[in-house]
Amino acid sequence: MISGIVNNGRPTVSITFRLPNHPDFSIQFVVDTGFTGQLCLPSEVVALLDLPFKLATRANLADNTEVLLPIYEAIILWNGEERTVRVLGSGRRPLLGTAMLEESELVIQFTEGGLVTIEDL
Repeated sequence: MISGIVNNGRPTVSITFRLPNHPDFSIQFVVDTGFTGQLCLPSEVVALLDLPFKLATRANLADNTEVLLPIYEAIILWNGEERTVRVLGSGRRPLLGTAMLEESELVIQFTEGGLVTIEDL
């Protein structure tokens, strides 16, 4: 099970990253059910992590504009197991999308400090 809290009205969870030749570290992600990808990180964070570029993809944004976004690859710990994920390099804050929630149950207590849980079905 992955758990987090509601912080400033946003459900957040901590995701642990594994980078070659570096200790594991965690980043707080906002759970965004409007984002259908796996993870999204600001471009500056992707550059700091030196994530390997995989491809570019077209994306339709909320204002209906289409943009070309870079996709990178990262290894994270998800429910205690290593998992290779795709990371969009875009935006202002780390986002966890619905592709990470497949075959899972998401529960959010929508109150400040409320519990956020993601559990395998």
